Amino acid sequence: MKPLLSQSLHAAVDRRWLLPLAVGSALSLLLLVALTTFPLPFPSSSSSTPSSALFVEHKLSPTPPSPAGASLPRIAFLISGSAKDASALRRVLLALYHPRNRYILHLDAEAPDSDRRDLAAALAAHPVIAAADNVRVVDRANLITYRGPTMVANTLHAAAAFLWGHAGDGGSDWDWFINLSASDYPLVTQDDLIHVFSKLPRDLNFIDHTSDIGWKEFQRAKPVIIDPGLYMKKKADVFWIPQRRSVPTAFKLFTGSAWMALSRPFVEYCIWGWDNLPRTVLMYYSNFISSPEGYFHTVVCNAEEFKNTTVNHDLHYISWDNPPKQHPHYLTVEDLDRMVASDAPFARKFHADDPVLDRIDGEILSRSVDMPTPGGWCAGTRENGSDPCSVIGDTSLLRPGRGAVRLQRLMTSLLSEEKFHPRQCK
Repeated sequence: MKPLLSQSLHAAVDRRWLLPLAVGSALSLLLLVALTTFPLPFPSSSSSTPSSALFVEHKLSPTPPSPAGASLPRIAFLISGSAKDASALRRVLLALYHPRNRYILHLDAEAPDSDRRDLAAALAAHPVIAAADNVRVVDRANLITYRGPTMVANTLHAAAAFLWGHAGDGGSDWDWFINLSASDYPLVTQDDLIHVFSKLPRDLNFIDHTSDIGWKEFQRAKPVIIDPGLYMKKKADVFWIPQRRSVPTAFKLFTGSAWMALSRPFVEYCIWGWDNLPRTVLMYYSNFISSPEGYFHTVVCNAEEFKNTTVNHDLHYISWDNPPKQHPHYLTVEDLDRMVASDAPFARKFHADDPVLDRIDGEILSRSVDMPTPGGWCAGTRENGSDPCSVIGDTSLLRPGRGAVRLQRLMTSLLSEEKFHPRQCK
């Protein structure tokens, strides 16, 4: 009797689980059909562009770049300076000025507050700049130690401000971010620059870079430095701690020029970071000597979606010693022909009010004293000696000149089969 009772109990148990098992099987079958019929709300692993489904807020979705030729681009310029640079900063702004563009001027905390107030007041009183309302002077200045990470932090601060937009600068509509200093100067007009850039893919990043860091591995990557500018109110030089570190293995180090023209999609990636690479690299470079010469280079070349967008050039003419020293030569009239022959749209370094700047104004930019560089937007007259660029007309009207021919020649060379892909992030 015991064996027969045991069989009956097992049969009862088996029948008790039949209904749940059947229901579970049916639900599993329905789920399998649904998964294979309807797309998942996540990006495919083969996609190189982050999907908007990855973001909690729609504002964090990356902005797709406009196709080349879709409309005239707008450039966002950060122009930085320090104590005694207010006058030079204003001159660079006027040489670079176009009502379409966006501008942020930053005099670091070493400059007195009166310099920032006077600069802002002078720009507010300028008829053209006041009318376009597209220039901001940073009033809460950052302390900058040029060999430390505070310069990177300041660049990211300006980039974030451009992305956020502001009622006083025409909004956040722009395509490339270019960082310059008070010792830079343009070698083309903004009509030249906008005209040539209107033909380019909007996702290109002009950034001089290499993974052959050479001596920098021992002298910059392995030492650990502390930048007092991160936590002090007064500027002081960086200092080293005794311990050294190994070269990273989670990402590959790149180095290059601190001057660059970055696409809006890449700037958004650096600020919003839909993966953790920009923040991880930023934390590493917070203890790296001369971090402006490595942070953006390392991020762009380690990010799958951006490493093939780099153009290996910083768009500058710079005169270095051979081998290069810490700082380049100051440029003079004797360098003018070489500057122009380089086809670069910018040059550095210049002493404030060096006579060569007057030559550039007169011979290349056709710029009058205290007035913006002329362009197709200038709608005034020359009656009674007035400057036609005192009145803003159609900002989409361009009059490119010889500078556009030179810049187009440079772009054709940089984007050639011999120079574009072979020089990217190796």
